[in-house]
Amino acid sequence: MIQPELAIEEQLRYSRQIGAGVLSAAGQARLKHSSVLVTRAGGMGGPAAMVLVMAGVGRVMIAHGGILESPDLNRQLLGSEAGIGRPRAPEFAETLRSMNRFVRVDTLEYEPDDEQARQLAREVDCILSCAPTFAERLRLNAAAVRARIPLIDAAQWGMTGTLIVVNPGRTACLQCLYPEEPPFEEQFPVVGAISSAVGSLAGLEAIKVLSECGQPIFGKLWMIDGYRGGSTLVALKRNARCPCCGEI
Repeated sequence: MIQPELAIEEQLRYSRQIGAGVLSAAGQARLKHSSVLVTRAGGMGGPAAMVLVMAGVGRVMIAHGGILESPDLNRQLLGSEAGIGRPRAPEFAETLRSMNRFVRVDTLEYEPDDEQARQLAREVDCILSCAPTFAERLRLNAAAVRARIPLIDAAQWGMTGTLIVVNPGRTACLQCLYPEEPPFEEQFPVVGAISSAVGSLAGLEAIKVLSECGQPIFGKLWMIDGYRGGSTLVALKRNARCPCCGEI
């Protein structure tokens, strides 16, 4: 039986995802009272935000700066031809709000700097890092570790993608894996299908973490090879001397 704190219309809305093998009634209620930051909300972050909104996460905050451009539309599902030339964040938020009236969608029209990331991490229960640059990814990792909240890091290149789920103080963090910022290719190639796949799986990990249903891949690296059709799950070793998480 679904918890009574969900309205009758909410019970109907989420009825297909409550039961054996999916979410518990208590888990659905936990989603309702959860808050998530998704940055950015493009190729991977857009699908991640979509599945969170559809699943009933109470508050979804998206951070994405800049103007929607035509090359974005091979992968950014929240955009459209009609939105070209408009700021991305409000355009994306309009799409998300149309999907579920029970969810609050907030926007930031920029990518947060160090201090802003730390502040935002104190306001949410989980961060989905779907940023393209290592600088942004490590910044969000540091903010999540400092706030002691889970981080889901999603990355893509070509037809491949990776996912890492960090539980601060218990598992390796992103900086354990990347002690120094690796070189970054600004205009890397990517096929939209892998963006959607990895983003949706990142959203699923967040749903499992927040609802406490299922088994999140805490402390593991999931490598998805869309080119050859395979995947690998690797356990990550925590670095006791990591400058980010080593002392927590």
